[in-house]
Amino acid sequence: MTMPPCRTAIASHRGGAFLWPENGLAAFRATAGLALEQAECDVHASSDGEAVVIHDATLERTTEGRGRVVARTADELRRLRLRGGGGETVPMLADMLVTLVGSKVAPRVEIKDDGQGRPYPGLVNRVLAELDRAGIRRQAWVIGFDAPTMAEAVALGGLGGVAWLLESATFRALGVRGTIAVATSYGFPEIGVHESVLDAETCATLRSAGLGISVWGANHAPSIQRMLDLGIDLLATDDPPLAIALRG
Repeated sequence: MTMPPCRTAIASHRGGAFLWPENGLAAFRATAGLALEQAECDVHASSDGEAVVIHDATLERTTEGRGRVVARTADELRRLRLRGGGGETVPMLADMLVTLVGSKVAPRVEIKDDGQGRPYPGLVNRVLAELDRAGIRRQAWVIGFDAPTMAEAVALGGLGGVAWLLESATFRALGVRGTIAVATSYGFPEIGVHESVLDAETCATLRSAGLGISVWGANHAPSIQRMLDLGIDLLATDDPPLAIALRG
């Protein structure tokens, strides 16, 4: 049997969405006390340019607000309560990073688009400024689906790493060789995909091109164990304690 090339790192996906309200400070405080490597969060921009920790471009699913995130100021967003959050409100990236300072857990920040496929102007610089302010830029990863946005993060430098994410349909359309061609042309050290698209042969081909591999979507024991057996570089999961237990 081929041994995995590395010990798989674990990230709490949206802070651990099976266990705590996603992208809430309670989730990140809990993550900071776990035996894992990274805490993944999502950021959109407020109308005044702050980095807002929330997954969707709209407010309805995870908060008591309505409308687009970018239509609200940071102060307005800070007053919106999270659904099921016990009074907890929408955090800014600066708030999330405070929960990790002093722990061994590094941030993994996914930079989202505006919900219509357009990057937020200046959001990469704002994210890096917040990482600098917290003093953890060199430990942090920046990830995202928009290749030019991730290329901007690579060019600005000073990060722990950058990962280009691909939807499953995009990965299948490009194929493994096409994915490698795009990733290497931009200088991305790692790609991130849904766990369902990977097998041993695909992983071997990606690794032979010098690319790291991360996944999301492995949230139950069979898929988590399969990713650990493949020896992927990082597993972002909604159930981090389960992944930690399976990793041993």
